[in-house]
Amino acid sequence: MEVILSKDIDALGKLGEVVKVKDGYARNFLIPRKLAYIATAANLKRIEQQEKNCKIQYEKNKKEAEELADKISKASCTVSVEVNDLDKLYGAISEIDIAKALEIEGFTVDKRTIVIENPIEELGIFEIGVHLHPEVTAKIRLWVTKK
Repeated sequence: MEVILSKDIDALGKLGEVVKVKDGYARNFLIPRKLAYIATAANLKRIEQQEKNCKIQYEKNKKEAEELADKISKASCTVSVEVNDLDKLYGAISEIDIAKALEIEGFTVDKRTIVIENPIEELGIFEIGVHLHPEVTAKIRLWVTKK
């Protein structure tokens, strides 16, 4: 039986591909879970329309992420930490600390989107990446100062 995949499936293929599978696999697994449709002309048109809508949404999200990246790149955040007598931090600056500093500046970002290349364990100025979209990463300046 030929089916059109409505989602990416590792073992079979990508969204919109027409693949040949066994009848039972299609009827009992793929079609009830809405992972595939029977390959007909009407279903091909439906999948093409879904792909077009996905591309439009992807481009819209990318544009929004680029605008947010421009705004975030202009911001600089300060994190005040306690240090010992030799100006060494007691711990490292984490993604949570950076997310809180960004929130103070007026930007709400998820801690999982913040990219720290090397652990921040000293005072200074650092460049930190914020992954906003698969194709868009913003850079912010992070100032680490002592309390």
